[in-house]
Amino acid sequence: MTATRTSVLARYSEGAKARQEDLCCPVDYDRRLLAALPDEIVERDYGCGDPSRYVRAGDTVLDLGSGGGKICYMAAQLVGEAGRVIGVDMNDDMLALARKYQDEMAARLGGDRVAFHKGLIQDLALDLAATEGWLAEHPVTDAAGLMALQDRQAAQRREAPLIADGSVDLVISNCVLNLVAERDRRGMIAEIFRVLKPHGRVAISDIVADEPVPDELKNDPELWSGCISGAFHEKAFLDAFVEAGFVGVGYDKWQAEPWRTVGGIEFRSVTLVASKPEAGACVDRGHAVIYRGPFAEVRDDEGHVFPRGERMAVCAGTYRLLTEGPYADDFVGIAPAGDAAERPWCAPPGTRRPAAETKGGRHRGGDGGGCC
Repeated sequence: MTATRTSVLARYSEGAKARQEDLCCPVDYDRRLLAALPDEIVERDYGCGDPSRYVRAGDTVLDLGSGGGKICYMAAQLVGEAGRVIGVDMNDDMLALARKYQDEMAARLGGDRVAFHKGLIQDLALDLAATEGWLAEHPVTDAAGLMALQDRQAAQRREAPLIADGSVDLVISNCVLNLVAERDRRGMIAEIFRVLKPHGRVAISDIVADEPVPDELKNDPELWSGCISGAFHEKAFLDAFVEAGFVGVGYDKWQAEPWRTVGGIEFRSVTLVASKPEAGACVDRGHAVIYRGPFAEVRDDEGHVFPRGERMAVCAGTYRLLTEGPYADDFVGIAPAGDAAERPWCAPPGTRRPAAETKGGRHRGGDGGGCC
């Protein structure tokens, strides 16, 4: 992968200095947000979607592979004074472009709420700038020096991680995950999970392929750096986030026409969304949910089955997920009328909650007002 990694770095360094049209996938960005950005940043951005659309006021946002800072500066306008935006990239030329306008953008936004860090998106605890500073004083020339470097990096990850555990509300990325070596992708998604708060969200715009990409394409550094041969398979991309522990995983955006077709394989832009569930013991407090439809039944990633229209017994954590998280539009939640006794959850999936147990309960997700 050395040649591929070198090709990625070189190509995006060139892209920081002059626009590379073949790295662009047409995207309809919010022109009101773009209006505040310097032309140089807008022109030298390379993406395939607009994850800024998922930013909320007050969010702490992490942009993986932030490049010249376009999405970061767009997100900074949306998070408001209470929010902040963190960009992580490993390319010095892209970081220089993003930081070039940092003071100017802070003045326009009324505050400096954006920070850019040099790091690897597959190792968000490692501060590459700190590593380079240490290497300048302690050059590695032998095995002992290599072990000292590894010890230093392990201590830095542990004592002062670049991005702390559970510190981010929303992780976004724009056509970057496909540039990471396949062997590092499991760790990369685990890192995304680590840095998110409980109920934290993901919005990843990237390229997927409708068939697995063959080795002859994967071994082409030019195609890899061009966001083609490193593309995830369309199902494997979703599966990778499910396997990492995310819930509510799905495609919110799907490009109808392929961006490119190479070797008969269609490559298109998508935006994947997901949420991090809360941790903790499963306890029963008398909650129930009703799946609204239109399907006959649905099943979540934890194996719960929800037939249409049935009052299903759920633990408190699942109740919060289904009524406050990514499924909120699909379920009516019924909280117990009083303070029900808390007990360990032991009912198997598919357990109904009798109406007698939920009478007088507080309905969430229903329509307000009376009948007339």
